[in-house]
Amino acid sequence: MTRPTRREAVPAPGADGPYDGEAATLSSTGTSNGPSTGPSTIPSDGPSHGPSGDPSGGVSGAPSGGASGDPSASASGRLSNGLSNGRSTGRSAGRSALPSAGPADGPSSGPSGGASGGPSGGPSGGPSGGPSGGPSLVPADAVPLRAGTLSWLFPRRTALVSLALTAVIAVVVVLATLASSTGMSLTESVRGLLGTGDFATNMIVQDLRLPRIVVGLLVGAALGISGCLLQTLAGNRLATPDVIGVNEGATAVVVASVVGSSTAMVGDWWLGPVGAVAAAVLVVFAAGGMGTRGYRVLVVGIGVSTVVGAVGDLVMSRQNQSSAGGIFLWSVGSLSGRDYGVAVPLLICLAVLVPLALASGNRLGALRFDDDTASALGVDVRLVRGVALTLAVLLAGVAVGVGGPISFVALAAPVVASRLCGPDRVPVAGSALLGAALTAGADALGRVVAPVEIPVGVVTSVLGGPFLLWVLFGKEKTGKA
Repeated sequence: MTRPTRREAVPAPGADGPYDGEAATLSSTGTSNGPSTGPSTIPSDGPSHGPSGDPSGGVSGAPSGGASGDPSASASGRLSNGLSNGRSTGRSAGRSALPSAGPADGPSSGPSGGASGGPSGGPSGGPSGGPSGGPSLVPADAVPLRAGTLSWLFPRRTALVSLALTAVIAVVVVLATLASSTGMSLTESVRGLLGTGDFATNMIVQDLRLPRIVVGLLVGAALGISGCLLQTLAGNRLATPDVIGVNEGATAVVVASVVGSSTAMVGDWWLGPVGAVAAAVLVVFAAGGMGTRGYRVLVVGIGVSTVVGAVGDLVMSRQNQSSAGGIFLWSVGSLSGRDYGVAVPLLICLAVLVPLALASGNRLGALRFDDDTASALGVDVRLVRGVALTLAVLLAGVAVGVGGPISFVALAAPVVASRLCGPDRVPVAGSALLGAALTAGADALGRVVAPVEIPVGVVTSVLGGPFLLWVLFGKEKTGKA
C-alpha cells in the first residue's frame, strides 16, 4: 500500500516563505527509532545542547505529532495526525523564528524544547533564561533588612535627611543660646551656659533662654507633624491647621478663658486641644468629611477660621488694657515667658502622640490613591483617616495652647520635607525636625533682629508670605496643590 503524498503548504508567520508543515510532521511520524533524515531547518536563537537528530528537535516548543513509535497505529491515523500537526507545527515554527533573549540552555528535543519559553529559557525568563525584567519591589530609596523571618525596608534617604536636619537643629540651638538682645557678649553667654558667670548671666541663659528654646523645638515639631498629616489627608498642600480653622479654635477657647480676669496671664495650655477638637469637628462635618474633598475642606475651614477669629477678637476687645495687651501678644504667636513648667507636659504629650503619628504615616501613603485602591492594599481607610485626623488636631491644639497660633510652620515644614525626603513617603519625621528648626530659629531671630523683641509668630508670617506665593506658583506649574 502506497502512502499518500498529498502536501499542503502552510504559511508560517514571520517566515520568509511557506513552510511545509505536513512534510515536517510526516518525517516526525515515521519511524521514531530511526535516524534523522537531515538537519533541522528551523532557526534557533542560541546554541542547542541537545542532539540535533532528535525527531522533535526541529520545532521549538511544539509536541511531536502523530503516533510516533506506536506499532498499532494505522497509516490513515498517522496521515490524519500528520495533516493536523503539520499545520500547528508550521505555526509554531514561525513563532520559534522570533529573536530570543538569550541562548537556549535546555535540550533541543522534547515537548518543551526550543526558544518559546520552556526549560530551555527564552524571552519570558525560564529557569535559566535570566530575570524577567519586571520592576523591583524594593523602592529606590530603601534598603531591605532581614533578621530570620522578619524584614524591614530601611528608608535610606529619609534617614540621611533626618541626620542632616538633626545637625541643623544642633546649630540652631547653639546660635539661639548665644544670641542676646541685651548686649551680652559671646564669652558671657558661654559662662552663663556653663554656670560660671554671675547670678544675672546664669539666670538669663539657663532659666530664660534654654527653656524657651526647648519649648520652641517642641512646639515646632508638633506643628510640623500636624501640617503633614492634614496635607496628606486632604490631598492639598494648603490644608494646614492655621488655614482650616483648627488653630483659631484653640486660640478662641484659650482667650475666652481669661474673661473676667484682672491679670494678663493666658489661660491653661490644655484648653488649646479642647478648642482645636471643637473647631475640627465643625469643619469636618460642614465639609462632609476629609476624603478627597480637599478644596471643600479649605473653603469651609477658612469660613470657620474667620468666624472663630472674630469671636476671639470680640473677647479681647472687652478686656482691660493690660490684660488685652498680654493676650494679644500671645495670640500672634509668642514664646515669651515660657519655661519648663509647660515644656514638661508638652514633652509628655509629644512622647505619646509622635510615635502614633509615625506609625500612621506608614499607612497614610496608601491614601494618596483612591479609597478602593487603599482598601485593596489592606488599609482600613476610615480607621486610618480618623486616627490621623485626631492626632493632627491634638498636636496642633497642644502647640497653640503653649506657644499661640504660630503661622506658616505647619505649611512650610511638610512641603520642604517632602522635597528633601522624596515623594514616595509621608515625611512625618522630616516635618517634625524642620518645624522644630524653623520655630526655634525664628524665635531667636526675633530676639536679636530689632531693638525690641518681635514675636515668633510675626517672624514666621513675614517669612511665610513669600513661601506661600512660591507654593501657589509651583501649583500653577505642576497643576496640583
